[in-house]
Amino acid sequence: MSMNYVSTRDKTVSLTASQAIAQGLARDGGLLTPEVLPELTPAFFQDLVSKSYGERAVAVMKLFLEDFSEEELTRFTQAGYSGEKFDDSRVAPLTALDEDTYCLELWHGPTSAFKDMALQILPHLLSASLVKNQEEKTVCILVATSGDTGKAALEGFRDVDRTKILVFYPKDGVSAVQALQMQTQEGGNVGVCAVHGNFDDAQTGVKVLFSDEQLREDLAQKGYFFSSANSINWGRILPQLVYYISAYCDLLGQGKITMGEKVNYCVPTGNFGNILACWYAKQMGLPVGKLICASNSNNVLTDFIRTGTYDKNRTFHTTMSPSMDILVSSNLERLLFGLSGQDDKAVADYMEQLKQTGRYTVPEALRAKIQADFAAGFCDEADTSAAIAKVWKEKKYLIDPHTAVAYTVMERYRQESGDKNKTVFVSTASPFKFCDNVLKSLGLEKVREGLDALDQLAEYSGRPAPAPLAALRSKAVRFTESVDKQAMKDAVWTMLP
Repeated sequence: MSMNYVSTRDKTVSLTASQAIAQGLARDGGLLTPEVLPELTPAFFQDLVSKSYGERAVAVMKLFLEDFSEEELTRFTQAGYSGEKFDDSRVAPLTALDEDTYCLELWHGPTSAFKDMALQILPHLLSASLVKNQEEKTVCILVATSGDTGKAALEGFRDVDRTKILVFYPKDGVSAVQALQMQTQEGGNVGVCAVHGNFDDAQTGVKVLFSDEQLREDLAQKGYFFSSANSINWGRILPQLVYYISAYCDLLGQGKITMGEKVNYCVPTGNFGNILACWYAKQMGLPVGKLICASNSNNVLTDFIRTGTYDKNRTFHTTMSPSMDILVSSNLERLLFGLSGQDDKAVADYMEQLKQTGRYTVPEALRAKIQADFAAGFCDEADTSAAIAKVWKEKKYLIDPHTAVAYTVMERYRQESGDKNKTVFVSTASPFKFCDNVLKSLGLEKVREGLDALDQLAEYSGRPAPAPLAALRSKAVRFTESVDKQAMKDAVWTMLP
């Protein structure tokens, strides 16, 4: 059976892998999703134990990408996960905090955040997809970012042939380092614009642009078409499956677990893409116990998993973990599609209710399926700070606020459930991207201004700041424009020649 990709809102829409990656989002607003999932055997995992991260990535991705050759995928992973790009040869190393607790570090790439894991591969997949589909037009990649996706996408697509990339971020909703990373981005094909509002405003604005047929026609006449580098693009989700499988293989290789032993994964998430990738891996045969969904004060996902009602009609909180400051979790749509037996009509109805009323409730049977796979919790600002201090004091291990949210929710889940499974909690960003909040959490009252806080954290912790962040000092600010969300279409034309 061939591996085709269908829309979550209309499964008669069926595309090849390269078509799905090039298009990014289905024309009906649905998310393109594999029609079937491959099955993984214990022998598959055992074979990967001795392999490099890049080799593991090829083995997993080729199962989903029938129109790409193994030689192509090997070339992409060698370029994407090279020593020039990642400061650790293991790419996604596991650090043991104790015999039952492991931290999966996903921030060793060029922008010091987990988005690099997919966005160092997606540009290669997209460029190859254009060739395979004999696409003559230039792809214009639209990105809404809550902090890390923007920089990772800009860096991944910088000066890639026949691509333009335009990034929108909430003006006051990212850290100072995150903003500077985007504002100083180099490359001839990049554009960056702040949006007055929060991430949901930016994300909704991008979705509106995608579904604007007149804009699509106008762009086509000028030789452009839209695609996405957000996690609505399957080419973003697929490389993220790899690191969950890789972590399991590392635990096997280190003798920490036996084959088939279940491991829990705790993931800090806002848009639901990162934890969804782990759910797909579980569906394919990865021995996962519980998927623990960790939210910050924007706890819409926690409430949904616990009650079956998704309700975005609530106060939006700007927190020290901005990549999770999200009230509309786009990738949840793929989970609903998968767990409802690919009931596209029901999914389309939920999304229409969300659009019209800001809420929807799933049937009891579907809620039970969700709760069988997922546990959920959230962590407020005070507890986030306390976790950063606690892990440093007890383990001499430095974590950022997003990772602290995951750590807190994981520990609470263990206490409340009595679950004894070994647990991997996911670290999605370097603590140096959030120096001011990390330093304050560690008890330092006088935090230095701007990039001087990088040096302060390095001196305090004895850990060096990642080279790409330290290098921001020498870069010129290029992008300072900000617009109201209603003016995002105008900004597209401004940024395109």
